[in-house]
Amino acid sequence: MIIRLPYGRRRLSAELPAGSTVETIMPKDHPPAADPAALARDAVYNPLGEVKPPRAGQSVAIAINDKTRPVPHEHLLPPLLAGIRHAGVRDEDLRFIIATGTHPRMSPEEYEIILPAEIIDRYPVICHDASDKANLTYLGETSRGTPVDINSDYLAADYRIVVGNIEPHQFQGFSGGVKSAAIGLAGVEMINRNHAMMLDENARLGEYEANPARQDVEEIGRMIGIDFALNAILNSDKQIIGAFAGDPVAVMRAGIPEARTLCQVSVAAPFDLMIASPGGHPKDINIYQSQKGLAHAAAATKNGGVMILCAACPEGSGSAAYESWMMNPPMRSHQAVLERFEREGFQVGRHKAFQVSRDAARVHTLLVSDLDEAFARGLLFHPQPGLQSAIDAALEMLPGAARIGVMPAANATMAVLNE
Repeated sequence: MIIRLPYGRRRLSAELPAGSTVETIMPKDHPPAADPAALARDAVYNPLGEVKPPRAGQSVAIAINDKTRPVPHEHLLPPLLAGIRHAGVRDEDLRFIIATGTHPRMSPEEYEIILPAEIIDRYPVICHDASDKANLTYLGETSRGTPVDINSDYLAADYRIVVGNIEPHQFQGFSGGVKSAAIGLAGVEMINRNHAMMLDENARLGEYEANPARQDVEEIGRMIGIDFALNAILNSDKQIIGAFAGDPVAVMRAGIPEARTLCQVSVAAPFDLMIASPGGHPKDINIYQSQKGLAHAAAATKNGGVMILCAACPEGSGSAAYESWMMNPPMRSHQAVLERFEREGFQVGRHKAFQVSRDAARVHTLLVSDLDEAFARGLLFHPQPGLQSAIDAALEMLPGAARIGVMPAANATMAVLNE
């Protein structure tokens, strides 16, 4: 049996032994919208909830996701901008702010990765810097004690918009809604405090209402005062199949059931071997993003089982803080990572080491990537020269009747065990 998985901008293929018990776990097959721009336009002009359009003379700021998110801006932004112009807002009164959170900042030369050239030429585009305290405005604390520091340029606008995707998130429950600004345009300390809630048992994949991290984000969104959200739902080929616009909470309440129906897959029992891809570029642009696929796939893998994670990671780890914490001093085992993390406490960067080790401590994890082998070992992965060699190595560790799962779009897949 031949399997194929997304890997960067291409696919890897390998062969499983004849007679293997193999199950593919992935979002439901859904054709793309015939006219995605029309779908977005319909959402913009028929908004959900109580919203008001911007007015002539107002300034408008639009928070957009960075290159680590496959947001189809080329389809979403033209109808949104047409609506803003129709409301009387001048081009010179509108700006885009790239919501990087604690991800590395994008250089102006990279803006074309996420924005059409005609938008870059027409409107100002700036990139958020979570560590630039001089460009953060303090809004107070949430009811959960999170200090809210938000990008001052975004707050200075009279009308604030967020654009993104709704999809499963390993500890926020779902991405989308106000999160693009509430996390993407926040300061480092604020993100630390919010993300520390991932240790709560309700901060988990697919949980929205009872999720403290996500509800903290919703409260931050209210403190910011976000006027309008435009969110898409994508199929496993990153094509638009749905679009929702309007009040951010109304958008989430309408979009989550659609995302759950698409992405949630029932699994009879955990697998002995899981072969997973985060979903190709940009989901596997670095380890920081690829870890989400590891977490989603590990949830359907047996304790003591084996996982093969296929993630190109052309941009390395994705976090200097993560690298430094793992290498200085060198961490020797996943257990050592977990113990040190508990001893030193939560911090963005090192939390990625915790998330990897939390799963890799119970599931033997082989990594197929473009990372330097010594570097991958320094992050406590077991690098493999290719997918076929990884499969051969994994099968030697397992019983002959091993159940094998294949998860080609792990970052967007919610595997729910029937047990």
